Amino acid sequence: MSQKKKMQTRAKTNLDTATNENGDVLCEVNGNGAESSSTSGKVAALKERNREKIAMKKLSKLDEEVVRLIGQHLDKLGLNKTVNCLMKESGCQLENSSASRFRDYCLHGEWHKAETVLKDLKPLLTNQECFLKMKFLILEQKYLELIEDNRVIDALHCLRVELTPLKYNVEQVHELSGLLMCTSKEDLLSKANWEGKGIQTRQRLVNKLQAFLPATVMLPPDRLGALIKQAVEYQKVGCLYHNTLLDKETDSISILSDHQCSKKMFPCKTRQVLAEHVDEVWFLRFSNNGQYLATGSKDMNVIIWKIENDDLIKLHVLEGHVNGVSYINWSPDDTYIIACGPEDCCELWIWHVETGGLKCTMNHSAEDSLTCCAWYEDGQRFVVGGTRGQFYQCDLDGNVIESWEGVRVTGLHVLDNKNVLAADTHMRIRAYNFDDIVDRPIIQESHPIMSFVVSNDKSQALLNVASQGVNLWDIKDKVLLRKFRGVTQGHCMIHSCFGGLNNNFIASGSEDNHVYVWHHTRETPIATLSGHLRTVNCVHWNPKDPSMLASASDDGTVRIWRPEELRTEPSDSQPS
Repeated sequence: MSQKKKMQTRAKTNLDTATNENGDVLCEVNGNGAESSSTSGKVAALKERNREKIAMKKLSKLDEEVVRLIGQHLDKLGLNKTVNCLMKESGCQLENSSASRFRDYCLHGEWHKAETVLKDLKPLLTNQECFLKMKFLILEQKYLELIEDNRVIDALHCLRVELTPLKYNVEQVHELSGLLMCTSKEDLLSKANWEGKGIQTRQRLVNKLQAFLPATVMLPPDRLGALIKQAVEYQKVGCLYHNTLLDKETDSISILSDHQCSKKMFPCKTRQVLAEHVDEVWFLRFSNNGQYLATGSKDMNVIIWKIENDDLIKLHVLEGHVNGVSYINWSPDDTYIIACGPEDCCELWIWHVETGGLKCTMNHSAEDSLTCCAWYEDGQRFVVGGTRGQFYQCDLDGNVIESWEGVRVTGLHVLDNKNVLAADTHMRIRAYNFDDIVDRPIIQESHPIMSFVVSNDKSQALLNVASQGVNLWDIKDKVLLRKFRGVTQGHCMIHSCFGGLNNNFIASGSEDNHVYVWHHTRETPIATLSGHLRTVNCVHWNPKDPSMLASASDDGTVRIWRPEELRTEPSDSQPS
């Protein structure tokens, strides 16, 4: 053997290999431990592949789902290269390839291709009916688009050869067949209750089809965004002082830290003191549109205030209530208010809000006691009652339509066009139907019910109970949900209210001169408002402005409560 060949053989025999635990060759080294330059490229590739395998082993099911959600969000933003890199490095698949093609075909109106891919997805569906529903939805969209394009022959073929043989939703197929008679696009859109051909209706179709496919196959639209919204809403619900309309959209808040409102953003500070009454203020209530406030006093006047530039300006003084005004109720359209007096008052007054003129006075009998009232939803009728046993249903002119004898009423609320809730002197609330002259029990308390109000959704009733305080009842299930603590309630007529954002809060006056506010989930107050010098008789929240609360007191004043800081941007500060 020549000297040159001997040297080559010796060099080859001095090369050793290094491998990993799986047997993959990582590098080749010579006898001196130096890496062979001829294998450096292979070494780098092998190391990279090994790192990928290690990374893939570390991904749990949750990790994979998070990667997919991130990938979907990045894809929505158009960062396609980033998505491809993420999926390659993680070893994940964004979604089933057939599902991706299925979505694209639907969005581009390639209906035949969409049907073909749907057959490939059929084994992934839970049952045969899901397949029929999906195919029907696709063909329905195709059919409507053909009619809109004035391709009547093709639409008729789709109806007869494709839709009808499915033998699914036959009634809907009959309705679709009638659309062939539409004379214009406008006629079609109206009769089909459809927005027309385009990306919006096709995207809605995809969203409907999505519901039949497992999330492992096709991710729900904007799933990451939906989860973030759910998390934010959950945090808002748990935030005791969340009471603003300024962060309805997720984009208006930060998700970098937990959401928490400050107490300074809650209506706890007196913004304005209304001192026009010259005696005790017994009652107040904002209009349904939130633009006005009506206050009633022992001085026998009702004052209507208008909200302008965040301040309340006196609009009308309504005079002539010979016994004072202890209750006020706005008509559903805010055209009229009814003013009632205390126990000895046998009259009520109906005033026209815009002009401040008196529409009529109701005086049925000198023996009557008309102390509370409630409007029907049509605004043409109301009910009125009192503690001497009067309970009337009346028209807008104060004429008695029906009467219910022997019910000593302390509070009223029209639940719907037939049923009226009435609190009586037997410490109970019953539902009365004036059409059928029947009544049924709803709530039974152990102490006199001084006043009550009903939530906007008519599911709950809030009662001020003598010597007890404020109790929350479920009307349908007839169970006591919560007793709110802190308020001082003897036998004074004190009125509480639901209010704030989504009616999440409860507020009440108190005989200890304070206003108490609770979150509806807590029995203890989240705020105690000081400022009045005597008993606070009534509180009411502006139904259109959750940051405005009003209170009326025996000290002759009305206080308007506002946040210490008007919220202009999201806050992540802690409550004080």
